[in-house]
Amino acid sequence: MTKKITAAITAVGGFVPEDRLTNLDLEKMVDTNDEWIRTRTGISERRILRGEGKATSDLAAPAVLDLLKKRGMDASEIDCLIVATVTPDMVFPATANIVCDKIGAVNAWSFDLGAACSGFLFALTTGASFIESGRYKKVVVVGADKMSAIVDYTDRNTCILFGDGGAAVLLEPNEEGYGILDSRLKSDGTGRYYLNMKAGGSAYPATIETVTNREHFAYQEGKTVFKFAVKGMADVSAELLEKNNLTGADIAWLVPHQANLRIIDATAERLGLPKEKVMINIQRYGNTTAATIPLCLWEWQDQLKKGDNLVFAAFGGGFTWGATLVKWGIEGER
Repeated sequence: MTKKITAAITAVGGFVPEDRLTNLDLEKMVDTNDEWIRTRTGISERRILRGEGKATSDLAAPAVLDLLKKRGMDASEIDCLIVATVTPDMVFPATANIVCDKIGAVNAWSFDLGAACSGFLFALTTGASFIESGRYKKVVVVGADKMSAIVDYTDRNTCILFGDGGAAVLLEPNEEGYGILDSRLKSDGTGRYYLNMKAGGSAYPATIETVTNREHFAYQEGKTVFKFAVKGMADVSAELLEKNNLTGADIAWLVPHQANLRIIDATAERLGLPKEKVMINIQRYGNTTAATIPLCLWEWQDQLKKGDNLVFAAFGGGFTWGATLVKWGIEGER
Protein backbone atom coordinates (compact mmCIF):
# COMPACT_ATOMS: atom_id res chain seq x y z
CA MET A 1 0.00 0.00 0.00
CA THR A 2 1.30 3.45 -0.91
CA LYS A 3 1.99 5.58 2.13
CA LYS A 4 0.22 8.92 2.40
CA ILE A 5 2.40 11.87 1.45
CA THR A 6 2.28 14.87 3.78
CA ALA A 7 4.07 18.20 3.44
CA ALA A 8 6.65 18.52 6.19
CA ILE A 9 8.42 21.72 7.20
CA THR A 10 12.10 20.88 6.75
CA ALA A 11 13.70 24.31 7.20
CA VAL A 12 12.84 27.78 8.48
CA GLY A 13 14.45 31.12 7.68
CA GLY A 14 13.78 34.66 8.82
CA PHE A 15 14.86 38.27 8.53
CA VAL A 16 14.05 41.49 10.36
CA PRO A 17 15.55 44.94 9.64
CA GLU A 18 18.01 46.45 12.09
CA ASP A 19 16.20 49.76 12.64
CA ARG A 20 13.87 49.83 15.64
CA LEU A 21 10.84 52.06 16.18
CA THR A 22 10.13 52.09 19.90
CA ASN A 23 7.09 53.26 21.81
CA LEU A 24 9.17 56.18 23.05
CA ASP A 25 9.85 57.14 19.44
CA LEU A 26 6.12 57.07 18.72
CA GLU A 27 5.45 59.33 21.71
CA LYS A 28 7.29 62.05 19.76
CA MET A 29 5.20 61.45 16.62
CA VAL A 30 1.61 61.05 17.84
CA ASP A 31 -0.46 61.57 20.98
CA THR A 32 0.28 58.28 22.74
CA ASN A 33 2.59 56.84 25.39
CA ASP A 34 4.56 53.70 26.12
CA GLU A 35 2.33 52.44 28.93
CA TRP A 36 -0.86 52.86 26.89
CA ILE A 37 0.60 50.91 23.96
CA ARG A 38 2.05 48.09 26.08
CA THR A 39 -1.06 47.54 28.19
CA ARG A 40 -3.41 47.44 25.19
CA THR A 41 -1.28 45.63 22.62
CA GLY A 42 1.78 44.11 24.30
CA ILE A 43 4.11 45.91 21.86
CA SER A 44 7.28 47.72 22.95
CA GLU A 45 9.05 48.14 19.62
CA ARG A 46 8.87 47.13 15.99
CA ARG A 47 11.41 46.83 13.14
CA ILE A 48 11.33 49.22 10.16
CA LEU A 49 12.90 48.67 6.72
CA ARG A 50 14.45 51.97 5.68
CA GLY A 51 16.19 53.02 2.48
CA GLU A 52 15.14 54.27 -0.93
CA GLY A 53 13.63 51.53 -3.06
CA LYS A 54 13.66 48.96 -0.27
CA ALA A 55 10.60 46.76 -0.48
CA THR A 56 8.94 43.57 0.71
CA SER A 57 11.19 41.48 -1.55
CA ASP A 58 14.13 42.80 0.50
CA LEU A 59 12.56 41.18 3.56
CA ALA A 60 11.58 37.96 1.81
CA ALA A 61 14.78 37.25 -0.15
CA PRO A 62 17.16 37.17 2.85
CA ALA A 63 14.66 35.01 4.76
CA VAL A 64 14.68 32.45 1.93
CA LEU A 65 18.48 32.59 1.67
CA ASP A 66 18.67 31.90 5.42
CA LEU A 67 16.39 28.90 4.91
CA LEU A 68 18.46 27.56 2.01
CA LYS A 69 21.68 27.86 3.98
CA LYS A 70 20.20 25.88 6.88
CA ARG A 71 18.90 23.18 4.53
CA GLY A 72 22.14 23.04 2.56
CA MET A 73 20.43 23.44 -0.81
CA ASP A 74 20.68 25.74 -3.80
CA ALA A 75 17.92 28.12 -4.90
CA SER A 76 17.79 26.34 -8.26
CA GLU A 77 16.29 23.32 -6.47
CA ILE A 78 13.10 25.20 -5.51
CA ASP A 79 10.10 24.02 -7.54
CA CYS A 80 7.59 26.64 -6.40
CA LEU A 81 7.75 29.79 -4.28
CA ILE A 82 4.71 31.50 -2.77
CA VAL A 83 4.84 34.91 -1.12
CA ALA A 84 2.00 35.84 1.21
CA THR A 85 1.86 39.63 1.42
CA VAL A 86 -0.41 42.68 1.33
CA THR A 87 2.49 45.02 0.59
CA PRO A 88 3.83 43.81 -2.77
CA ASP A 89 6.79 45.64 -4.27
CA MET A 90 4.49 46.65 -7.13
CA VAL A 91 0.94 45.83 -8.23
CA PHE A 92 2.64 43.62 -10.81
CA PRO A 93 4.79 41.67 -11.35
CA ALA A 94 4.32 39.42 -8.34
CA THR A 95 6.76 40.00 -5.50
CA ALA A 96 7.42 36.25 -5.58
CA ASN A 97 8.83 36.65 -9.10
CA ILE A 98 11.17 39.37 -7.85
CA VAL A 99 12.27 37.23 -4.91
CA CYS A 100 13.09 34.34 -7.26
CA ASP A 101 15.22 36.67 -9.34
CA LYS A 102 17.06 38.05 -6.29
CA ILE A 103 17.91 34.59 -4.90
CA GLY A 104 18.56 32.80 -8.19
CA ALA A 105 15.56 30.45 -8.09
CA VAL A 106 15.72 29.99 -11.86
CA ASN A 107 13.65 26.79 -11.97
CA ALA A 108 10.77 27.88 -9.73
CA TRP A 109 7.37 29.16 -10.73
CA SER A 110 6.04 31.66 -8.25
CA PHE A 111 3.08 33.78 -7.26
CA ASP A 112 1.74 36.04 -4.52
CA LEU A 113 -1.17 35.27 -2.23
CA GLY A 114 -3.09 38.01 -0.46
CA ALA A 115 -5.08 37.16 2.64
CA ALA A 116 -3.80 39.85 5.00
CA CYS A 117 -2.66 38.51 8.38
CA SER A 118 -3.92 35.02 7.52
CA GLY A 119 -1.85 35.00 4.35
CA PHE A 120 0.85 32.67 5.61
CA LEU A 121 -1.70 30.05 6.70
CA PHE A 122 -3.52 30.24 3.37
CA ALA A 123 -0.23 30.00 1.45
CA LEU A 124 0.98 27.14 3.66
CA THR A 125 -2.13 25.08 2.92
CA THR A 126 -1.77 25.87 -0.78
CA GLY A 127 1.89 24.86 -0.81
CA ALA A 128 1.14 21.68 1.13
CA SER A 129 -1.42 20.70 -1.51
CA PHE A 130 1.26 20.88 -4.21
CA ILE A 131 3.48 18.56 -2.17
CA GLU A 132 0.66 16.14 -1.31
CA SER A 133 -0.27 15.82 -4.98
CA GLY A 134 3.20 14.49 -5.72
CA ARG A 135 3.72 17.16 -8.38
CA TYR A 136 6.45 19.07 -6.52
CA LYS A 137 9.22 18.16 -4.07
CA LYS A 138 10.41 21.51 -2.72
CA VAL A 139 7.97 24.35 -2.13
CA VAL A 140 8.96 27.54 -0.29
CA VAL A 141 6.24 29.51 1.51
CA VAL A 142 7.10 33.06 2.54
CA GLY A 143 5.25 35.50 4.76
CA ALA A 144 6.60 39.04 4.36
CA ASP A 145 5.26 42.55 4.73
CA LYS A 146 6.69 46.04 4.78
CA MET A 147 3.79 47.48 6.74
CA SER A 148 5.61 50.77 7.31
CA ALA A 149 4.88 51.49 3.63
CA ILE A 150 1.12 51.64 4.22
CA VAL A 151 0.93 52.88 7.81
CA ASP A 152 -0.21 56.44 8.50
CA TYR A 153 2.19 57.73 11.14
CA THR A 154 -0.25 60.50 12.06
CA ASP A 155 -2.91 57.92 13.04
CA ARG A 156 -2.22 56.75 16.58
CA ASN A 157 -4.77 53.94 16.29
CA THR A 158 -2.80 52.05 13.63
CA CYS A 159 0.80 53.28 13.62
CA ILE A 160 1.50 51.69 17.01
CA LEU A 161 0.62 48.22 15.76
CA PHE A 162 2.70 47.39 12.72
CA GLY A 163 6.28 46.53 11.85
CA ASP A 164 8.29 45.03 8.99
CA GLY A 165 9.67 41.50 8.66
CA GLY A 166 9.85 38.35 6.60
CA ALA A 167 10.17 34.61 7.21
CA ALA A 168 9.90 31.44 5.18
CA VAL A 169 9.49 27.67 5.46
CA LEU A 170 10.49 24.87 3.10
CA LEU A 171 7.94 22.13 2.47
CA GLU A 172 9.07 18.66 1.35
CA PRO A 173 7.30 15.28 1.01
CA ASN A 174 7.10 13.07 4.09
CA GLU A 175 5.70 9.56 4.55
CA GLU A 176 6.11 9.31 8.34
CA GLY A 177 3.15 11.47 9.31
CA TYR A 178 5.00 14.72 9.94
CA GLY A 179 4.00 18.09 8.53
CA ILE A 180 0.74 19.87 7.71
CA LEU A 181 -2.00 17.58 9.03
CA ASP A 182 -5.15 19.70 8.79
CA SER A 183 -6.43 23.25 8.35
CA ARG A 184 -9.63 25.17 9.01
CA LEU A 185 -9.58 28.30 6.86
CA LYS A 186 -12.38 30.85 6.60
CA SER A 187 -13.21 34.21 5.05
CA ASP A 188 -16.00 36.78 5.21
CA GLY A 189 -16.02 39.67 2.75
CA THR A 190 -18.27 41.83 4.92
CA GLY A 191 -15.16 42.51 6.96
CA ARG A 192 -13.78 44.70 4.19
CA TYR A 193 -15.54 47.69 5.72
CA TYR A 194 -13.63 47.42 9.01
CA LEU A 195 -10.06 46.63 7.96
CA ASN A 196 -8.82 47.73 4.58
CA MET A 197 -6.76 50.07 2.43
CA LYS A 198 -9.41 51.99 0.52
CA ALA A 199 -7.46 53.41 -2.42
CA GLY A 200 -4.90 52.04 -4.83
CA GLY A 201 -6.99 49.24 -6.30
CA SER A 202 -9.36 49.20 -9.26
CA ALA A 203 -12.29 50.53 -7.22
CA TYR A 204 -10.47 53.71 -6.22
CA PRO A 205 -7.36 54.21 -8.35
CA ALA A 206 -4.82 56.76 -7.18
CA THR A 207 -5.87 60.36 -7.69
CA ILE A 208 -4.93 63.66 -6.12
CA GLU A 209 -8.07 63.31 -3.97
CA THR A 210 -7.23 59.81 -2.69
CA VAL A 211 -3.73 60.94 -1.75
CA THR A 212 -4.98 64.12 -0.09
CA ASN A 213 -7.57 62.13 1.86
CA ARG A 214 -4.84 59.72 3.06
CA GLU A 215 -6.70 56.73 1.60
CA HIS A 216 -3.57 54.80 0.65
CA PHE A 217 -2.94 53.78 4.25
CA ALA A 218 -4.24 50.86 6.31
CA TYR A 219 -7.57 51.63 7.97
CA GLN A 220 -8.95 49.75 10.95
CA GLU A 221 -12.09 50.07 13.02
CA GLY A 222 -10.40 48.77 16.13
CA LYS A 223 -13.27 47.66 18.38
CA THR A 224 -15.07 45.74 15.64
CA VAL A 225 -11.91 44.02 14.42
CA PHE A 226 -10.89 43.11 17.96
CA LYS A 227 -14.25 41.50 18.66
CA PHE A 228 -14.20 39.47 15.44
CA ALA A 229 -10.55 38.48 15.90
CA VAL A 230 -10.96 37.21 19.46
CA LYS A 231 -13.92 35.03 18.51
CA GLY A 232 -12.57 33.97 15.11
CA MET A 233 -9.11 32.83 16.17
CA ALA A 234 -10.33 31.10 19.32
CA ASP A 235 -13.30 29.36 17.66
CA VAL A 236 -11.43 28.04 14.64
CA SER A 237 -8.56 26.76 16.79
CA ALA A 238 -10.98 24.90 19.06
CA GLU A 239 -12.81 23.49 16.01
CA LEU A 240 -9.52 22.22 14.60
CA LEU A 241 -8.66 20.35 17.78
CA GLU A 242 -12.14 18.88 18.11
CA LYS A 243 -12.10 17.72 14.52
CA ASN A 244 -8.81 15.87 15.14
CA ASN A 245 -9.85 14.46 18.55
CA LEU A 246 -7.22 16.49 20.38
CA THR A 247 -7.20 18.67 23.47
CA GLY A 248 -4.87 21.38 24.69
CA ALA A 249 -2.90 18.71 26.54
CA ASP A 250 -1.88 17.23 23.18
CA ILE A 251 -0.47 20.53 21.89
CA ALA A 252 3.17 21.45 22.49
CA TRP A 253 2.90 25.01 21.19
CA LEU A 254 0.33 27.53 20.02
CA VAL A 255 1.84 29.68 17.26
CA PRO A 256 -0.55 32.64 17.01
CA HIS A 257 -0.63 35.63 14.72
CA GLN A 258 0.94 38.52 16.64
CA ALA A 259 -1.71 41.22 16.35
CA ASN A 260 -2.61 41.94 19.95
CA LEU A 261 -1.59 40.24 23.18
CA ARG A 262 -5.19 40.13 24.43
CA ILE A 263 -6.29 38.23 21.30
CA ILE A 264 -3.43 35.76 21.78
CA ASP A 265 -4.35 35.25 25.43
CA ALA A 266 -8.00 34.61 24.54
CA THR A 267 -7.05 31.94 21.99
CA ALA A 268 -4.68 30.22 24.42
CA GLU A 269 -7.33 30.26 27.14
CA ARG A 270 -9.91 28.71 24.80
CA LEU A 271 -7.51 25.84 24.07
CA GLY A 272 -6.56 25.44 27.73
CA LEU A 273 -2.91 26.27 27.09
CA PRO A 274 -0.67 28.05 29.62
CA LYS A 275 1.46 31.00 28.47
CA GLU A 276 4.52 28.75 28.62
CA LYS A 277 3.15 26.94 25.56
CA VAL A 278 2.46 30.08 23.51
CA MET A 279 4.97 31.71 21.17
CA ILE A 280 4.90 35.47 21.73
CA ASN A 281 7.30 37.97 20.14
CA ILE A 282 4.86 40.83 19.54
CA GLN A 283 6.74 42.93 22.09
CA ARG A 284 9.79 43.01 19.79
CA TYR A 285 8.29 43.08 16.29
CA GLY A 286 4.69 44.26 16.53
CA ASN A 287 2.30 43.01 13.86
CA THR A 288 4.27 42.06 10.75
CA THR A 289 1.07 40.77 9.08
CA ALA A 290 1.87 37.66 6.98
CA ALA A 291 5.30 37.29 8.63
CA THR A 292 4.26 36.83 12.26
CA ILE A 293 3.75 33.04 12.40
CA PRO A 294 6.89 32.05 10.46
CA LEU A 295 8.92 34.58 12.46
CA CYS A 296 7.81 32.76 15.61
CA LEU A 297 8.94 29.44 14.12
CA TRP A 298 12.26 31.03 13.18
CA GLU A 299 12.85 32.25 16.75
CA TRP A 300 11.58 29.14 18.57
CA GLN A 301 12.99 26.45 16.28
CA ASP A 302 15.69 25.39 18.75
CA GLN A 303 12.98 24.63 21.34
CA LEU A 304 10.86 22.48 19.03
CA LYS A 305 11.10 18.70 19.19
CA LYS A 306 10.39 16.21 16.44
CA GLY A 307 6.81 15.00 16.88
CA ASP A 308 5.56 18.15 18.62
CA ASN A 309 1.97 19.09 17.75
CA LEU A 310 1.67 22.76 16.87
CA VAL A 311 -1.39 24.90 16.21
CA PHE A 312 -0.97 27.93 13.96
CA ALA A 313 -3.80 30.47 14.30
CA ALA A 314 -4.43 33.78 12.55
CA PHE A 315 -7.00 36.48 11.84
CA GLY A 316 -6.73 39.14 9.15
CA GLY A 317 -8.45 41.92 7.26
CA GLY A 318 -11.19 41.19 4.85
CA PHE A 319 -11.97 39.17 7.04
CA THR A 320 -9.81 36.06 6.84
CA TRP A 321 -9.00 33.63 9.62
CA GLY A 322 -7.93 30.09 10.21
CA ALA A 323 -5.97 27.48 12.14
CA THR A 324 -3.56 24.77 11.00
CA LEU A 325 -2.39 21.63 12.78
CA VAL A 326 1.26 20.72 12.24
CA LYS A 327 3.35 17.81 13.50
CA TRP A 328 6.92 19.08 13.68
CA GLY A 329 9.34 16.93 11.68
CA ILE A 330 12.77 18.49 12.12
CA GLU A 331 15.16 16.49 14.30
CA GLY A 332 17.16 18.65 16.70
CA GLU A 333 18.64 22.09 16.00
CA ARG A 334 19.08 23.16 12.39
